[in-house]
Amino acid sequence: MSVLVFVEQRGGVLNRLSLETITAGRQISEKLNASLEAAVIGASAGEIASQVAKYGVTKAYSAEHALAADYTADGFASAAEQVVKKVEPEIVLFPHTYQVRDFAPKLAARFGRALISDVVSVQSGDGSLALVRQLFQGKLNADVIINGQKLVFASIQAGAFRADEPGSTTAPVETIDIMLAEDQIRSKPEPPFREAQRSVDLSTADLIVSVGRGIREKENLALVESLAEALGAELAASRPICDNGWLPMERQVGSSGQTVAPKAYFAIGISGAIQHLVGMKGAKTVVAINKDENAPIFEIADYGIVGDLFEVVPALTEEIKKVKG
Repeated sequence: MSVLVFVEQRGGVLNRLSLETITAGRQISEKLNASLEAAVIGASAGEIASQVAKYGVTKAYSAEHALAADYTADGFASAAEQVVKKVEPEIVLFPHTYQVRDFAPKLAARFGRALISDVVSVQSGDGSLALVRQLFQGKLNADVIINGQKLVFASIQAGAFRADEPGSTTAPVETIDIMLAEDQIRSKPEPPFREAQRSVDLSTADLIVSVGRGIREKENLALVESLAEALGAELAASRPICDNGWLPMERQVGSSGQTVAPKAYFAIGISGAIQHLVGMKGAKTVVAINKDENAPIFEIADYGIVGDLFEVVPALTEEIKKVKG
């Protein structure tokens, strides 16, 4: 029995979400007493496979082909199909990226299966395995029971699992010869879309200071901006702040914004609506500042300060500056 993780790379750079997916795969493999394997598709997949081999997998597979140099749904679905038939895993996992959302359902359909998308956790009991995914913007959890099914396809939500550091051992890397023909690929890839220069990827930030409607007015944002600057953190916000145009939409965290998993997340004046919690539940440490002691954010916070943010934040900023010299 084996769990196979397809990792994503772009331009020879391993996608961070792929490492989170390997962590999810490890949890599943331990529950099923199965081996954990990983596969890479691309023109230079061997280099990435060698990196992945250091992350606690049993074996890494390199599926190289010149026609897989640029992503196409036809090319990657065909290549992945050949890998799955060769490896014969029981469970196939993907990072839930735009690319995966494009080709993974197509791949699953070729095996007569559905794709279980956006998995946020794994549960087991009574000899069965459940993949948990959220419904209605995180208001409900659905347990998809895996009980005896021989081939399961699932994608892992960003921030749901924490990526591990590479280990001291390296797994063997095996090359899988895949066959692709130009007439199989019906689309011609365009140059990759590039975000505007001002865009920020909050998903890669180690420290985030996030502000909510408790800040009252746009002019008061300077308080949290100073805290973020003192910490060397990225500035983020809940939806009301971005809807008001006080911060750009790219800095929104939540079900309709970015999903983040920083080492520390400072929630300033954020009540903790479920739509926001969906986006930051992967944070390792949550620090909440809110004057309402019954705010839902305190239910998940590791450290909570019940107080007026207009008093607490400036004092906290000054103390941080003193400590950092």
